[in-house]
Amino acid sequence: MKVCIAEKPSVAREIAGILGATQKRDGYIEGNGYQISWTFGHLCTLKEPHDYSSDWKQWSIRYLPMIPPRFGIKLIDNPTYRKQFNILEKLIQNADEVINCGDAGLEGELIQRWVLQKAGCKCPVRRLWISSLTEEAIREGFQTLKDQKEYQNLYEAGLSRAIGDWILGMNATRLYTLRYGQNKQVLSIGRVQTPTLALIVKRQKEIEDFKPEPYWELKTVYRETAFSSTQGKFSKKEEGEKLLQKITDKLFSITDITKKKGKELAPRLFDLTSLQVECNKKFSFSADDTLKLIQSLYEKKVTTYPRVDTTFLSEDLYPKIPQTLKGLTDYTTLTAPLLATKIPKSKKVFDNSKVTDHHAIIPTGVPARNLIDNERKVYDLVTRRFIAAFYPDCEISVTTVLGEVEDVKFKATGKQILSPGWRIVFEKESSTDKTAQNSREDTQNNDNEQPRTEENTVLPDFTKGERGPHKPDFAEKWTTPPKTYTEATLLRAMETAGKFVDNDELRDALKENGIGRPSTRAAIIETLFKRNYIRKERKNLYATPTGVELIDTIQEELLKSAELTGQWEKKLRQIEQGAYEAGMFIDELKEMVGEIVLNVRSDRTTRTITIDEEAIKKTTQNSSDTRKVLKNLLSG
Repeated sequence: MKVCIAEKPSVAREIAGILGATQKRDGYIEGNGYQISWTFGHLCTLKEPHDYSSDWKQWSIRYLPMIPPRFGIKLIDNPTYRKQFNILEKLIQNADEVINCGDAGLEGELIQRWVLQKAGCKCPVRRLWISSLTEEAIREGFQTLKDQKEYQNLYEAGLSRAIGDWILGMNATRLYTLRYGQNKQVLSIGRVQTPTLALIVKRQKEIEDFKPEPYWELKTVYRETAFSSTQGKFSKKEEGEKLLQKITDKLFSITDITKKKGKELAPRLFDLTSLQVECNKKFSFSADDTLKLIQSLYEKKVTTYPRVDTTFLSEDLYPKIPQTLKGLTDYTTLTAPLLATKIPKSKKVFDNSKVTDHHAIIPTGVPARNLIDNERKVYDLVTRRFIAAFYPDCEISVTTVLGEVEDVKFKATGKQILSPGWRIVFEKESSTDKTAQNSREDTQNNDNEQPRTEENTVLPDFTKGERGPHKPDFAEKWTTPPKTYTEATLLRAMETAGKFVDNDELRDALKENGIGRPSTRAAIIETLFKRNYIRKERKNLYATPTGVELIDTIQEELLKSAELTGQWEKKLRQIEQGAYEAGMFIDELKEMVGEIVLNVRSDRTTRTITIDEEAIKKTTQNSSDTRKVLKNLLSG
């Protein structure tokens, strides 16, 4: 008998239907030579400190650091989980073969391996690895099952991450709680959450410490077009005033006109982080909300696997693109022009070197029916981005006009869209959405600067050598502090270990050293809310006094450095690729924790951290209520 183990009952039912298993049993489905069962996500977890030693049940600095000689796993203490595990254990022990049908990712591999290990699996194990839950994808997956040994590095990376988080989290949390906490208040420290909190605190302090400085700008309006001085900003008022006097009541002359044609590429396909960023900007969805919505769309078979960190497709998907486009029946006006000709195969979309386990998030082509409103919004973003990827580039013309008054030079720039190309795909967005988005952006815009002169509009037809009157303006402005983090900008900061870049290719290079993984970042942000370390005001994120105190108290840069945490993440990826030893990663964390314990023990200050317990209860309740509402929506 072949035993298939899925990660959820709903996925098990899908697989059973395709394999021809129809007989429902207690905890599994049977038929056609298969038994299909499931977990409920994690059934097992790493053992807790007291499971290794009775001494470790007591929170005491003298027992730190706690480093078990060998890490073990145990069942999560839950009657439902225990019952399901007992069913799985019997099935596994009597199986001729087990097929691991868990989520095709690092966490999914860890979940299934722990269950198989705990159940004492002795038979051969093969792996189902799919990027969508469509019938076609599942059938193809079963035709190309692989030996579990091919995913050993993935498992070791997941195990290393879990053990590393245990070593650091368990020891540092107890250490800081015992040394700096009050009245048995727990101070939560984590390998990823603490550096993330440190980013927010650092930005908050930069804003608080910011001292605005004045500067001046010289502009003039000629033929209803704003021209800016090519000298840029003036740090001394007197310099600009001299030029203002020089050009007042003098004629403005056009000295040069250049037009340069160019192309704008379609936006890249979505990975999880870029989707979370876009949904936060456009709809104010939290990272956690977006993850749950795109996970629901995946389970409804309308989009592909969501927990990905690439914006590219593998080349073997190219022949399937027309069929996927045909399935997008709600977008026929947009897909018809593409289907009428050969689909382009661009390296900007298809690149095997940029794809590892999974490709970018795209629609599957399965009709999107019975979606709730928020699911429809996310689905529409993914689908339009997918369609736009195969449209022609947007052709533009950039016009630069130079002018001068009495040797004082000015410049104006305008952009004209010659052929919209992929922009057509996004023209159907409702004006309501655009108005709402603009309103949210206006709320975020606290620098009070005038609109830019470089707009997507055509400049008037100027003629070189023409002259005429103008209206000069010399305005005082003030430098502005950095922007407060939103979830969108925090996700980007986590992705690049705090380094801000606009260039997609440079961002790709920095992803290797990002804090956390796409699948875990939303949970990290939620944890900071639950711990009352951060709060949200409109879209802005602020560190609470407790969060600030905690970061100020932590003297060890190892615990709060985004860069160092990013390096650990890189090593985990190298373990996944077979380029780094899991044992070395764990040994490094053990050594680091030992140093941290020694340093904190040596601290002779009387610092303490006060936690607002009422605020924590309120935050936890709000978070719980939000989760209940979202769960009801998703199940409806």
